[in-house]
Amino acid sequence: MNAHAPEPNVRRVRTLFLSDVHLGSKAAKADFLLDFLRYHEAATIILVGDIVDGWRLKRSWYWPQSCNDVVQKLLRKARKGTRIIYVPGNHDEFLRDFPGVHFGGIEVAQQIVHEAADGKKYLVLHGDEFDVVVRNARLLAYLGDWAYDAAIVINIALAAVRRRLGLPYWSFSAWAKLQVKHAVNFIGAFQKVVADEARKHGADGVICGHIHHAVIEDIDGIRYINTGDWVESCTAVVEHWDGTMELVTWRSPAVPAPITILPRSQGVPEAA
Repeated sequence: MNAHAPEPNVRRVRTLFLSDVHLGSKAAKADFLLDFLRYHEAATIILVGDIVDGWRLKRSWYWPQSCNDVVQKLLRKARKGTRIIYVPGNHDEFLRDFPGVHFGGIEVAQQIVHEAADGKKYLVLHGDEFDVVVRNARLLAYLGDWAYDAAIVINIALAAVRRRLGLPYWSFSAWAKLQVKHAVNFIGAFQKVVADEARKHGADGVICGHIHHAVIEDIDGIRYINTGDWVESCTAVVEHWDGTMELVTWRSPAVPAPITILPRSQGVPEAA
């Protein structure tokens, strides 16, 4: 496909929120994201952290052409007039030393308050500052990151075996992560504390990433939105011109997926 030809069925939205792409990780689905960006044009794109995986790149360099393609696509959008704001996360925390700096038209900010078209205000941050493991025990965070890499390797091998047996895809890494996080009541606690932070800022909602669990739901009067990730779920959040927020799942390259809002009953259940 001609990279400069106009794409069919391009959806034009007011704001696009992306997080946890983890470029530089072998698990990153950069080709999925590149395809998603071809089909979506936004007046503003907000990158909600962990776009580049600095932790993994420090351990071993892995930067295939697909990673360059994603970066170039974003820079091209910036040149064409899209405002792009980069809110760093813990994996790309090296950018936190450059608040207010522009890189190729991409603006770096620690966190922002986004005003939607309907007047509602959303605190936008990555969310790692509310993860006790990342904040207070960096060594444990790195060990957890290594364990997740191992789970991804197991996941790939298991998927190959299941394909040979004619069984449907099943994610071992997602299952293992969910079991562990439920065991420590992590998800529910994280969502609540992030929602409380939005309330302290006088915001109507919060948009974050970090825990790789995409959901839109209300928590004690605060709209909690998690953008998910581009490692397993391949999800993003779009704001339409009337301020409506929707959660998009991109199924596979060149095959646009239906757009869905995950209601509370279908989202990630809160830990008991």
